[in-house]
Amino acid sequence: MPKSADTVSDAVLRQDDDRIALLTLNRPDKLNALNYDLIDRLSAHLDAIEADDTIRVVILTGAGERAFSAGADIAEFAPSVRKGAPAALREFVQRGQRLTARIETFPKPIIAAVNGLAYGGGSEITEAAPLAIASERAEFCKAEITLGFAPPFGGSQRLPRLIGRKRALRMILTAEPISAWKARDFGLINEVVPHNKLYEEAFRLARVIAEKSPLAVAACLNSVTRGINVPIDEGLAIEANAFARMVPTKDIEEGITAWLDRRRPQFTGR
Repeated sequence: MPKSADTVSDAVLRQDDDRIALLTLNRPDKLNALNYDLIDRLSAHLDAIEADDTIRVVILTGAGERAFSAGADIAEFAPSVRKGAPAALREFVQRGQRLTARIETFPKPIIAAVNGLAYGGGSEITEAAPLAIASERAEFCKAEITLGFAPPFGGSQRLPRLIGRKRALRMILTAEPISAWKARDFGLINEVVPHNKLYEEAFRLARVIAEKSPLAVAACLNSVTRGINVPIDEGLAIEANAFARMVPTKDIEEGITAWLDRRRPQFTGR
């Protein structure tokens, strides 16, 4: 895994490599559990990356060898629950739902590089990410029911849309983990790779996407994310609107001209 220039005390590390930002959940001693500080720092990193025109793709992974993220930090959210529903919703649920919604609708591709356990909130982050590659050692589990509640960060909504109602309910109701291979077969992730090839493959995919027009990439992400849950006529209108917004850009002119000239396009995001 690439080394980070950030201090080891940071809950989320960022390292930039050409047009790619690597974000690492950095609580390996807690299996990268999602405490409030980590969630807030990850959200802040995404805000900064969205405003950074030099970054075109994000890779999100976990520190250490055991876990991508073992889910929400139980010791931290328990006091919020004991305060009652308003505090629990405000401090815990809404914070987590904002994060997964941010990941799902982010205008630059986020590739989850799942290096180990993805339980609870770790699975929900993977569900929200538009792309995911997993190590052969990865495991996915909807563990929330063992704590007496339903998935709170979007997992009861996104997972059925990704893998189907019956598969999702089996995971949610039993808390039985599934392997990376089964997660791939279900459609939760894109592919499984040898553990020592995970970051190589994630960066290879990121570089392929980084070569494309960032405006077109953002339009694709928006069209698919918005269109997938609406009737086809509404989805086609979203698609047409996305194309119309590209027509006056320099990137579409560059793409067409490069194809006619039989050369590689040089997209600038304008």
